[in-house]
Amino acid sequence: MSVNANTIISDEMSLDEKLAAIDAMMASAVANAQQTSSNSVAAPLDPADLTMCLGCQ
Repeated sequence: MSVNANTIISDEMSLDEKLAAIDAMMASAVANAQQTSSNSVAAPLDPADLTMCLGCQ
């Protein structure tokens, strides 16, 4: 899923509004990935989990 930042945020938005829009887009992407996943591995709820080894989590 490719998202252009200009479609979800604008210069007129406050930082809090931008962060809320990004959080909503990420939640939507995770929900979409979990629904369309044909295998048993679901998308992580926190994308930062992809950057840590299992021992660090």
